[in-house]
Amino acid sequence: MHNSITSFKKIKTMASRNILMVLFLASIFSCAQEKRALLGDTEFQRKINAEYKDATTSPLKDKDRKQFEGLDFFNFDSTYVVKAQFKRTPNEKSFKMKTTTTRLPEYVKYGELSFDLKGKSFSLNIYQNLGLIEKEGYEDYLFLPFLDETNGLESYGGGRYIDARIPEGNTFIIDFNKAYNPYCAYNDKYSCPIVPRKNYLKTRIEAGVKVFDKH
Repeated sequence: MHNSITSFKKIKTMASRNILMVLFLASIFSCAQEKRALLGDTEFQRKINAEYKDATTSPLKDKDRKQFEGLDFFNFDSTYVVKAQFKRTPNEKSFKMKTTTTRLPEYVKYGELSFDLKGKSFSLNIYQNLGLIEKEGYEDYLFLPFLDETNGLESYGGGRYIDARIPEGNTFIIDFNKAYNPYCAYNDKYSCPIVPRKNYLKTRIEAGVKVFDKH
């Protein structure tokens, strides 16, 4: 009888260990799955996915963030990394840029970018936020918003943004693969600059972040 009890206890202990091991492995697999989902093909994609998953930096609503597995992107395409001619426009007057709310931040047109893409010539205005440059780390920050013919289809209807820095010379690299959506594409509590119509590109920019599928 004693041997039977001992054997039963051993079997029970082994079963408990096996259950714990299964739970442990499932936990590791789950974490690995989540990490894989948050990875991207480029450093930009990986960085923005990590930022949007993190509750302290994410623009997503809580319910969307909890289910978030990564943004949708166009595939990286070197065609959309273009070398533009940069023309400084130093005598521009500042203006109040319209936003999705009543907020009117002060901007100035900093320069013009001229470039060729797939055999066609385009130009974009690049701007400087006069309030933002007062903050440490943003002294040379430039803002490049644009609209294109994917808006309202594969990409967000209100256009997209690209972060930039003041170039040293008269050339400027525009990487449309780093185009991202305004925060108000994810959460209406944000106030986002409305892309000026002058920055409409009559072509499809199949690069960068796609439209967000809200839950």
